[in-house]
Amino acid sequence: MAKIVPFKAVRPTRDKVSLVSCRSFEEYTTAELAAQLDFNPLSFLHVLKPAYTNQEKVSSEKRYRQVHQKYQDFKAENILVKDKIPAIYIHKIVTKTQSFTGLIVGTSIADYCNDVIKKHEDTIDFRVQLLKDYMKYSEFNTEPVLMTYPDNKDIENWIINRTQNLADFEFSTTKKEINYFWKIEDPKEISWIQTIFENIGALYIADGHHRSEASKQLLEENDNPENKAKNFLLSYLIPENNIKIYEYNRLIKDLNGLQKNDFIHKLNSVFIIENKDQQPFQPSEKHQFGMYLDNEFYSLILRSEFCDFNTSLESLDAQILYQTVLFPLLGINDLRNDERIEYISGKHSILELKQTIDEGEFEVGFILFPSTINEIKALADANLIMPPKSTYIEPKFRSGIIVYEL
Repeated sequence: MAKIVPFKAVRPTRDKVSLVSCRSFEEYTTAELAAQLDFNPLSFLHVLKPAYTNQEKVSSEKRYRQVHQKYQDFKAENILVKDKIPAIYIHKIVTKTQSFTGLIVGTSIADYCNDVIKKHEDTIDFRVQLLKDYMKYSEFNTEPVLMTYPDNKDIENWIINRTQNLADFEFSTTKKEINYFWKIEDPKEISWIQTIFENIGALYIADGHHRSEASKQLLEENDNPENKAKNFLLSYLIPENNIKIYEYNRLIKDLNGLQKNDFIHKLNSVFIIENKDQQPFQPSEKHQFGMYLDNEFYSLILRSEFCDFNTSLESLDAQILYQTVLFPLLGINDLRNDERIEYISGKHSILELKQTIDEGEFEVGFILFPSTINEIKALADANLIMPPKSTYIEPKFRSGIIVYEL
């Protein structure tokens, strides 16, 4: 049984939302960031990183308290306004190639602890600690945890019907994405949708494992039992058929002392190899890999004798590459921290991977086939953890559209 709750969101006013909303701070180049902060006084970036030019000169706690104060300033100036009635929200994102529609709700941290909300990624302690402290001192969250639920015709038809109405807001971004937002505050509708989710066996985290764990730890430290907001996660629930999963391709800086011919010879014992010369090779199914080495593309197909798997983790392409190539041949043990490996999401063209390697910093690249939602669920159900950087998942939610106060 998955529990969802309405909440009183803090949101930009309709006339300001396009100016307030922003991408994640880390996604901006230095020039873009400076332009936003210099010329757009309404950007939520001012809240996320107040006095950003001297961030390193003050303690984390002081920075986070500055975030809280700037957030209060935005509320005092009526840039952000709190809804008067608890609601759930429908949010639709239309990109150049796809549209995503989901529900913004509170989900139960008790469900997270009890494995009703399932996980497939490991977390890094220091990142969890930073996020926990950030939420503790800023007293809000504006980045929902992306979760999936099984496709449900009743929910789908209800969303189609409700989104025929005029949206509470509609705006375009500089990335040519259109955002729509509807508020649902009818208690009968909310109760109906809650009942449907109570009959759903589990929710699966697609993106936001660190934020989920940080919220759990924040609740454990809660010194105010009257504050019920900390019992819930700000979440964006989207049906399984509506998420987009990209692979993360691997770039390796050297061949671990091997010569090219020796390396290919060792690969040949595990893979059927075909030299594609200058023709880029994109895997079309599981257990196929592309490789770019010394100005040539190769296809690597896992030999049948290596296709006997005991767990869902063993059959995952990212794990296969690690177990057969990255660790035994290239000496990369720590996928998260080894400086010899970097990652590029499958959103980028293979030609970008080629160009990066041709520039000389990397020697070889591996191109993977993207994982599926069923693979993610199988891992989560078995309490197994994906290798780092296995998936890049969309949609990505913009900051400042909706704020959940803690």
